[in-house]
Amino acid sequence: MSSAPAATEGSSTSKERIPKTASSVHDVSAEKPPFGSRFLTDEADVWSQNAWDHVPPPSDQEQVISTALNRQKSAPVPEEEKQKYNEKPARHWDNFYKANANNFFRNRKWLHLEFPELKAAAEPGAGPMVVAEIGCGAGNAVFPLLEANKNPHLNLKAYDYSSHAVKLVQNNPLYLSPPLGTIEAAVWDLTSSELPPGLEPGSVDIITLVFVMSALHPQEWANAVSNIHKLLKPGGLVLMRDYGRYDLTQLRFKGGRLLDDNFYIRGDKTRVYFFELDELALLFTGLPAPAASRTYKPVQVVEETDEHSNSDSDPTARSTPLMSQDTPQGSSPGRTTPTLAEVERSLSDNAAEHAAEKPGAVHPVLTGDFPLKSSHPLFSIEQLGVDRRLIVNRKRQLKMYRVWMQGKFRKL
Repeated sequence: MSSAPAATEGSSTSKERIPKTASSVHDVSAEKPPFGSRFLTDEADVWSQNAWDHVPPPSDQEQVISTALNRQKSAPVPEEEKQKYNEKPARHWDNFYKANANNFFRNRKWLHLEFPELKAAAEPGAGPMVVAEIGCGAGNAVFPLLEANKNPHLNLKAYDYSSHAVKLVQNNPLYLSPPLGTIEAAVWDLTSSELPPGLEPGSVDIITLVFVMSALHPQEWANAVSNIHKLLKPGGLVLMRDYGRYDLTQLRFKGGRLLDDNFYIRGDKTRVYFFELDELALLFTGLPAPAASRTYKPVQVVEETDEHSNSDSDPTARSTPLMSQDTPQGSSPGRTTPTLAEVERSLSDNAAEHAAEKPGAVHPVLTGDFPLKSSHPLFSIEQLGVDRRLIVNRKRQLKMYRVWMQGKFRKL
């Protein structure tokens, strides 16, 4: 999220804009946060930027969470009304896009920082690449990629279960006349029993899931992950970003919105779930997340240096990789991506018991006879982290604490 260059509200001094040069995610397996993002080193500077990365929770956050959840649980969605919200979710998204067209979401140009793999796929020498955006909406992720594409062999696929969203994509000038490469959009439900029309199993190199899994009912997660696995080539990559547990958006819900634990209905009748890292790890690998994800440690705050001040367009401009530089025992020298066995070794001995001790930490659908249990491991973890960010409204002097989950999963 870019920051506006401006003077601090109510102050005669001004602060120079700090550009983002790295992913916003503090990876749970890294000892230090990635270098080159916006770190808040002095509380007096909080109003000088629109956003700060890797900010520890406020001291009163536990009380804020408890108050919000108690308020929501005291007035949940009545049982007799839950079915109507879960029956035809695509209809509510159709209504959303009819009302907002392509004006609601901004183009996701930040993807080149969070997922440099997409940028690499669009390079001239990348060769034949198939990239599928699932839950494409109005194309806010696929069109920036198409616009920046330099690979004549890049084949983009865009799918959504909202037919109106797909029409918006198909009527976009970039879709009608792509500058380079090809693009195809179609209506498809990620949770269906069939794959997208004309797309063969094992034919996709990269799948993006940007705020998609959260729109599904927990009972639909298994089908979704199974379809993703079927579509990807061996070694194919899933790039996902979604809402994190106790994000500001979750805590703001009033009464009459709670469908289930951490699962809500918005005012426009679309649904949203707020994830824990363990849930995402269990979904894709069958194992809990690395132990570091379950104990929040205050992030070390470091200052931006001039050497990174002009590297905003380069996602590799960081001195610390997302994964730890320490090579685990038994791994190949120079490799920073852990295998599934290495991830498993990094788990604490009582990981499953710890997850069970915290009520609501993991959805029950993942702890019982989960449909994918016998199929795992389907993926290995390449990245799994939390983006904890302080968003600042300088005009109104408001601080908003945001939490997002981000992961990269490699098909085994």
